[in-house]
Amino acid sequence: MSDSLQAREDWESRISHRSDAAAESSTLSAPTEVVAESGTGHIRLSWEPVPAAAGYVIEVADGCTVPTVLRHGGSDVAAIPMTHFAVTGVDEGVEYHLRVAAVRNPGDVIEAWSAPVVASTRRGALAPIEVDVDAASVIRSLRRVWEMVGAERLSQLRLGVDEHGHDVGHEFAEALRIARDELGVRFVRAHAILHDDLAVVRRDPRGLLSYDFAGIDAVYDRLVEIGIRPIVELSFMPAALARDPHATVFTYRGIISPPTNWTEWHDLVCALVRHLVERYGIDEVAAWGFEVWNEANLEVFWTGTREEYLRLYEEAARAVKEVDERLRVGGPGSAAGEWVEALLDFASARQVPLDFVSTHTYGNLPIDLRPQLERYDFAGIPIWWTEWGVGSTHFGAIHDSPMGAPFILQGYDAVQGRLDALAYWVISDHFEELGRPPRLFHDGFGLLSVGNLRKPRFWAAHLAAAQGDDVLSLAVSGDGAEVLVGASATRHNDGSIDVLVWNGTINTEMSSGDPRLDRTVSVRLRNLAHQSYVARLARVDAEHSNIIAALPAGVDWPDAATWSHLRASDVLHQERLADVQPTGGEATVTFFIPMPGVARLRLSAG
Repeated sequence: MSDSLQAREDWESRISHRSDAAAESSTLSAPTEVVAESGTGHIRLSWEPVPAAAGYVIEVADGCTVPTVLRHGGSDVAAIPMTHFAVTGVDEGVEYHLRVAAVRNPGDVIEAWSAPVVASTRRGALAPIEVDVDAASVIRSLRRVWEMVGAERLSQLRLGVDEHGHDVGHEFAEALRIARDELGVRFVRAHAILHDDLAVVRRDPRGLLSYDFAGIDAVYDRLVEIGIRPIVELSFMPAALARDPHATVFTYRGIISPPTNWTEWHDLVCALVRHLVERYGIDEVAAWGFEVWNEANLEVFWTGTREEYLRLYEEAARAVKEVDERLRVGGPGSAAGEWVEALLDFASARQVPLDFVSTHTYGNLPIDLRPQLERYDFAGIPIWWTEWGVGSTHFGAIHDSPMGAPFILQGYDAVQGRLDALAYWVISDHFEELGRPPRLFHDGFGLLSVGNLRKPRFWAAHLAAAQGDDVLSLAVSGDGAEVLVGASATRHNDGSIDVLVWNGTINTEMSSGDPRLDRTVSVRLRNLAHQSYVARLARVDAEHSNIIAALPAGVDWPDAATWSHLRASDVLHQERLADVQPTGGEATVTFFIPMPGVARLRLSAG
């Protein structure tokens, strides 16, 4: 069996197993004032917020089937952070029974459900959406949560040409440059900086340890030269320290064992951090972050217990602070929003340093962790979601779909004002966890393909990054407003205005679209300052800015001519509209947006 097949088989057999399977009952009361409204192609559900809730779980039944908790097509977390939601994938003419529960933690056992409500879809012509923008009303500054991104292990920067003729190291570095220049990325987080391919730790015949940071230096020197800072994920365990060096994950066999000796782990972290400060300077490294391990709540990433992870965290955190108190350390870097409260409780009780909390989720919008931080007197520390994406499955059928474009914008918008980083996993399809790409478009995690072609998800992130800093007041109304169709309006320093509109659902079963969810959008702008504007519309959907559609069917790897065609097609679709000439400071622009789809209206003074 090949390494990739063996790694995939091992992954699939263990990924759903928790290191600690204990779950607590939710002590929160049930949501009240639950309302179900009929919409075209969907049911709109809303309710009043519950104090201390991190999110809400929805249960649905059609009257004939056993009630089922919505998993949104395969999300790792059922709970959503909002108090309104579009239930999609519903049949016409069927009455659905729905109820809602609040949770403090993603894995809570639910005991209190709301009273059920009943609704069905609305029949008839598609209703329009109206977006009302006040161009003179700035309500806040845009928080650029996408400035952190995930990547495959950074030792890829040292690789050469692969079997398909791609210079992996060069293309990977170029992907990071594109992320910096076109997405505004400032930080990258990756696994395995302590992996033995960088030869960090050795034990001599007498049992003495020695460190060699030359491999790490080569990687971080390259990263700093590109202009991106690392979030240093302290993983995996070097073989010289591991209790079980044969317990591994991925094709590159990252060791997932606790250390044999906790002091040796502490000393390694301390030596590494001290070396980085000496090499790059305290002012530089203080801007980085040190995250302890990756997804230790999953058996596939950690053979120890939760208590052993907390010991791992404490030793690492105290080692980081031993070098300099200004350095930032945090965790748990867990899957599915889990173990955050456990780490908060532990750090609070033992006075362990905790400068940020980090966790992951896929196929959903991040739940609200602020109530947990407040309970343990950590309110105000940064919240980093260091992995997030439209789907968690390697080679999953959703990654190259245009559905990822509105998903990204839904996520960036949903977390404004409540967290500090939402790192998309990952920037590049040069990715080896369960084997190298078998073809160019293989539904890889990357925003960029092998060869650095820009996928629909990339263009959505690019449009987010291209917004102005001043967020304008807006209201969205109509059939599907806020639950399917959302919008963000911003103003640039030169006075130009962007109105970013998305039409999407987190239900991945709708990845191919649903004609009932397509909409016409009318953007009304008030208090415009100029007499005339140049209007341009950028689009991302199945028909526009979709590089996957440009590859001929049946082609795994392009020849030279096809590569030339793909390069020429690798552009954001933009069209010039009729100039906008406001009347009394007001103007309206109307356009169609499919589901899934994204559109950006830009008005520039003419």
